[in-house]
Amino acid sequence: MKLVKAIIPKSVRAPVRCALEIAYAKSTRSWTARSWMCDLRDAWDWVWGRHDPLTPPRKLVFGIGGGFEVGPRFVRHFRELAGLRPDEAVLDIGCGVGRMALPLTTYLSPAGRYEGFDIMRPNVGWCRGAITPRFPNFRFRHADIFNNEYNPLGKIRGREFRFPYADASFDFAFLTSVFTHMLPDEVAHYLSEIGRVLKPGGRCFATVYLLNDESNRLVEAGQSKFTLFPQEGFHRVHSQVVPEACVALDENWFDRATSAAGLSVDRPAYYGAWSGQEKWTDFQDIVVLRK
Repeated sequence: MKLVKAIIPKSVRAPVRCALEIAYAKSTRSWTARSWMCDLRDAWDWVWGRHDPLTPPRKLVFGIGGGFEVGPRFVRHFRELAGLRPDEAVLDIGCGVGRMALPLTTYLSPAGRYEGFDIMRPNVGWCRGAITPRFPNFRFRHADIFNNEYNPLGKIRGREFRFPYADASFDFAFLTSVFTHMLPDEVAHYLSEIGRVLKPGGRCFATVYLLNDESNRLVEAGQSKFTLFPQEGFHRVHSQVVPEACVALDENWFDRATSAAGLSVDRPAYYGAWSGQEKWTDFQDIVVLRK
């Protein structure tokens, strides 16, 4: 690193970094190009001593759609909308590359406990290597669940997956942008598993795209942020080829599935901006479920 710094004069460092930023911005249409540019930018930061060991590689962040900076905002939602306390046992369903885990490390106390699982093995590997050694009460697992969008070679179907945790073992569970990539039968099964692992009085915070009279009207009028095609059953999808890329669920169906899982839904929901409505809490709809 010192040798590289000695070779590259200060006068060219800023232009090179600027060129990398421009090249990265222009590489959005190609996964291969963006992947290489992520690696180059991470290498550049490492050379100049700007690498943060608790910042995941850009390639992993890009692989889940970015938006890594939203974590602190959602921790505020957890606290204000669902009453998360620092000493509680927390389950992160779809932990990704630590987008929510990292801000929770500064909120949960040593008496609290965090467990997270995800279907993308590299993301779980990074969390295990970077977060757990620094915060031993934060643990991560890989779940090899099939998903056309994120894990097309997965061996387990979501509707058959049993969460690897004991009954009534968590005070609080959450899913951020998980139900938005799952079909109804999988969502119903996950709700039953959430009901199983939550303690009596436990809460679950989830984001979802809910279809009701208002959101359906806005979707049909072309005012939503993306198109959604009706499917047989109780949902719409954005892509007929990869349905899990974006899934919206009928709100009445979601309420029935929640009730069947032994949970109740706080009403009204905290509706999001995705559908095009004027008053919203976040981009996706937010529901708080209670055991």
